[in-house]
Amino acid sequence: MQAFCQAHGLAKSGSKAELNQRIANFLRTGKKLVPKKKPTKIARTEELTLESLIEENIIFSEKHRAFFKQELGESFRFKVAFQKWLKSNPGKTYREAVLMYPDIAVKKPEKIDAQFEYNTYIRDFFIANKDRSLQEAIVCWKHKKALPGSNKYDVSDLSVLESR
Repeated sequence: MQAFCQAHGLAKSGSKAELNQRIANFLRTGKKLVPKKKPTKIARTEELTLESLIEENIIFSEKHRAFFKQELGESFRFKVAFQKWLKSNPGKTYREAVLMYPDIAVKKPEKIDAQFEYNTYIRDFFIANKDRSLQEAIVCWKHKKALPGSNKYDVSDLSVLESR
C-alpha cells in the first residue's frame, strides 16, 4: 500500500486502515486526502496515585502500566476497551479506572478494530467452519488478502483449499 501511495503522490504514513481509506478515496474521486495532524501529547511526569485525575489525551506509558499492575496485579493488560475507557473519561480519578477495570476486562470485544483484519477473518472463518484447521484458515486468509477488494471472510474463500 505504501508503494501505491508513493507512486501516486499520496501520504505514506498512518495505519493500514488509514492507508486503505486514503487509497480507496483516491481511486473513487481522484482527490488526495491529506492526513490530519494529531495534537502533540505530553507524557505525564508526576507520580500516579488513586486520586490522580486521568489526563486529556492520555499516553499509555510504562508509568501507567506499572501503576495498574501495582493496583490490579501482574495479570493486568492494557486491553483496547480499557484504553478507550481511559481516553473517554478524562477528569475521573485513577481509583475509578481501577474499579472499572474488572468489568471491562471480562467483556469480549463486539467488533474487532479494522487494523486487526486478520483476527476478524480467522474468527469469522471458524464461526462458519468449526471442523477446519488453523492451517486452512491461514491459507484462505493469504489468498483473500492477495485479492483486490474486501478482506472479510466469505464461504467462496474455501475454493482455494480445493485447488491445493
